[in-house]
Amino acid sequence: MMESLLVANRGEIARRIIRTARRLGLRTIAVYSDADADLPFVREADEAVELGPAAPAESYRNAEKVLAAARRTGAEAVHPGYGFLSENAGFARAVQEAGLVWVGPAPDVIELMGDKINARNAVAAAGVPVAPGTPEPVAGEAAALEAAAAIGYPLMVKAAAGGGGMGMAVAHDEDDLRKQYAAVSGFAERLFGDPAILLERYYAGARHVEVQILGLADGAVIALGERNCSVQRRNQKLVEESPSPCLDPDLREQMLTAAVQVGKAVGYRNAGTVECLVYGEPGAQGFVFLEMNTRLQVEHPVTEAVWGVDLVEEQLRVAAGEPPSMDLTTLRPRGHAIEFRVNAEDPVRFLPGPGTINAWNEPSGDGIRVDSAYGQGNRVTPAYDSLMAKLVVHAGTREDALARARDALATFTIAGPKQNLPFFTELLDEPEFADGSYSTALVARMRATPRKGS
Repeated sequence: MMESLLVANRGEIARRIIRTARRLGLRTIAVYSDADADLPFVREADEAVELGPAAPAESYRNAEKVLAAARRTGAEAVHPGYGFLSENAGFARAVQEAGLVWVGPAPDVIELMGDKINARNAVAAAGVPVAPGTPEPVAGEAAALEAAAAIGYPLMVKAAAGGGGMGMAVAHDEDDLRKQYAAVSGFAERLFGDPAILLERYYAGARHVEVQILGLADGAVIALGERNCSVQRRNQKLVEESPSPCLDPDLREQMLTAAVQVGKAVGYRNAGTVECLVYGEPGAQGFVFLEMNTRLQVEHPVTEAVWGVDLVEEQLRVAAGEPPSMDLTTLRPRGHAIEFRVNAEDPVRFLPGPGTINAWNEPSGDGIRVDSAYGQGNRVTPAYDSLMAKLVVHAGTREDALARARDALATFTIAGPKQNLPFFTELLDEPEFADGSYSTALVARMRATPRKGS
């Protein structure tokens, strides 16, 4: 095991990584922008290095500054968390070329799975189902219209280099495709530097279900269950739970097997997630590969709660060439966990509402975990994602987890910035969420229906 670790991230994920690293006896090093100087993760690290202004390009996305901080502090390893540089193959290579340990999969694997078209083709070659679509980028609007005629409408227009729910739109007919092709291609070039577009069949009413995999140091790949991530706004997740309440048992086993196939096919090491779309109703379900995230997910705590593992510790062990901490012969899931992403955004339109936190009171007790980025007196800046904290509840059954969530949400209070806690209370009263039958259309349907008292 390495003796020192630089965390190339901020907020709640930096705190979470630092917590495990310190438990393992590692010296921890934080990097921070001037906007984050007063946040808890900076204080909690053994050492901290300021990177520069708040703009990500001048701080957390600046690979040269992060590497300089690693060299200056004598860090032996770099953990990228999620977002920022976590799926940047060039940064991963630079870390390794600097003689440091990269806590993640190989740069070549990041590169392969980071391109949606190459990832789709690699997964299909491994025998995993993919949605009907284009096996290579569509070269212009005319080619897109021709491909769409063969695939059929509606279809999803995707940025090949996109991720995190960004760079996607649905086209229902030719006129719609012309508009969405221009919009998504332009967005992709501005945000990702790559205008390449992929077309795929769109499955209305599908569920977004992902499988957590762990590629071990000896080359084995294991699956640690699945998470249902179908509560989304603007294709970005708000609530995740494990196990998924919507899966047929046979389909669950097929998906876990397929995710391991994907990991083995690309020689995957470290933590990763195979994301899928599940279509059809119980008794007649199928699934297709969506994408692979070559990093730790925001929602990893639900898997940790159900499986009793520390995924950050396992990441560090794999990176150090060590065996896993758990006994794989006896490893089994237990109970049910749900995560709520507490964001600084209004609970109706989900628009960002940053500001200074005047009050912050977290729930506590058995089966309750809060991974927070902030505390009272801190300021939520518009420079970054609006995530303030993750509330995770765990219980023996889904029904008990829902009851625990209701109690926890009632005692979680935040004053100052806008926050979406009221939305989660509203969600728990939704029959589709309560019975587990919900799809990715749930939030849009909730917001299309007039609210009680409005």
